[in-house]
Amino acid sequence: MSSSSIRVRFAPSPTGMFHVGGARSALFNWVMARQSGGTLVLRIEDTDASRNKPEWTEGIIRALAWLGIDGDEYEGPYFQSANLEAHQEALRTILDQGRAYYCDCTREDVIARTGDSNKGYDGYCRDRDLGPGEGRAVRFRTPDEGQTTVVDLIRGKPTFENKVLEDFVIARSNGSVPFLLANVADDIAQGITHVVRGEEHLSNAPKQQLLWEALGHQAPVWAHVPVIVNEKRQKLSKRRDKVALEDYQAEGYLAAAMRNYLMLLGWAPSGDREVVPWEVIESEFRIEDVNASPAFFDVKKLRAINGDYIRMLSAEEFIAECLPFLEKAPFEVDMKVFVRLAELAQTRVAVLSEIVQMVDFAFLDEPPFDEASWTKAMKDPAAEILAAAEDAYRDAPWNAEELKTRLEQVGAGFGLKLGKAQAPVRVAVTGRTVGLPLFESLEVLGREATLARIAAARARLTG
Repeated sequence: MSSSSIRVRFAPSPTGMFHVGGARSALFNWVMARQSGGTLVLRIEDTDASRNKPEWTEGIIRALAWLGIDGDEYEGPYFQSANLEAHQEALRTILDQGRAYYCDCTREDVIARTGDSNKGYDGYCRDRDLGPGEGRAVRFRTPDEGQTTVVDLIRGKPTFENKVLEDFVIARSNGSVPFLLANVADDIAQGITHVVRGEEHLSNAPKQQLLWEALGHQAPVWAHVPVIVNEKRQKLSKRRDKVALEDYQAEGYLAAAMRNYLMLLGWAPSGDREVVPWEVIESEFRIEDVNASPAFFDVKKLRAINGDYIRMLSAEEFIAECLPFLEKAPFEVDMKVFVRLAELAQTRVAVLSEIVQMVDFAFLDEPPFDEASWTKAMKDPAAEILAAAEDAYRDAPWNAEELKTRLEQVGAGFGLKLGKAQAPVRVAVTGRTVGLPLFESLEVLGREATLARIAAARARLTG
């Protein structure tokens, strides 16, 4: 994989969302192209009219750009719908060679003849010498003998017995050319040398390889990447799992973290590590090292990696990344206050959207109310602890260290360690049992607001 003539293609279909599996394939193709000095070709497979929506195509391009694959990184986008004449020319070539024939069988006809709804086409029309006509599809005549071997960089040399390959459709009864032939015709026209795609397409590879040969061209180098599965080892499904890249972006995952994680789905860098600089990934990745076994999409691991990337941001970068989420928050943010809280929050958020709930207490007139937190923290002697804390804080020097010391003393008076003593104060002031460091938060919030919230919580308990 050293020649600059290498041309790899990423060919998504518009679906209204960008699947994380497609994102991984895009990254694998991109890295291969960059490593070899070759070209990444972006082709939008848009011949399905129900999916041919400009906004969906724009969504693909935006998602790629978010990952770092912007317009300077690929050739295109090309559109499959602009290549219909080449599809028809390929069809005519195969028909002229006698490698295909017309067929008027319906699926019901085939089932009636074979008595098995699971069986493929039975070759009934092979020797009927039908010509073109209404309701007639075109089927490719697969060889009766021999084998088709697919040389795959990940899976070795899977071999398929030709006799078990049904005569598949290469033109529908309405004249349109389906995926199998259209895909090959496009790849030939665009000089594609390497095809890296999902494992689900492996069964198509021998059929497409036969089409490449019938059209007088050498098949590309294949690489079928492993299927991505959920925690139950089921293939990721948009009906069941969160699979849209846009959803992760909206939740506050960083593009760099997502890129890093997706590259780990089937491949591993050296040194038993997971958080790896992109330049190292780009240097070390080899498609031949990708594991053929299913790859588990571990959301917990993704969150952890994203948290690591958040902590690697500079303070200024972290604040900038948080702004889009704060702009949608149901409160107005005082940036001077937020800058002070951001340093505390950066080490605690795993996804950027968590920032809103992490800092909301500082910008709301009253702390948010979380019933579970209240019930957990406001048990006896919570009211007495709050009263004692209020007294202790009334004249305290307002800094985190002193606020902590005074609450430790309050706790000691009740025979409690700091962790137990601070629970009712935390919930009284921030509304939740979990959040930013308490005493630094109190310092930012200020004496007046802190004392008012403690008093309000105590009144609620005793009222």
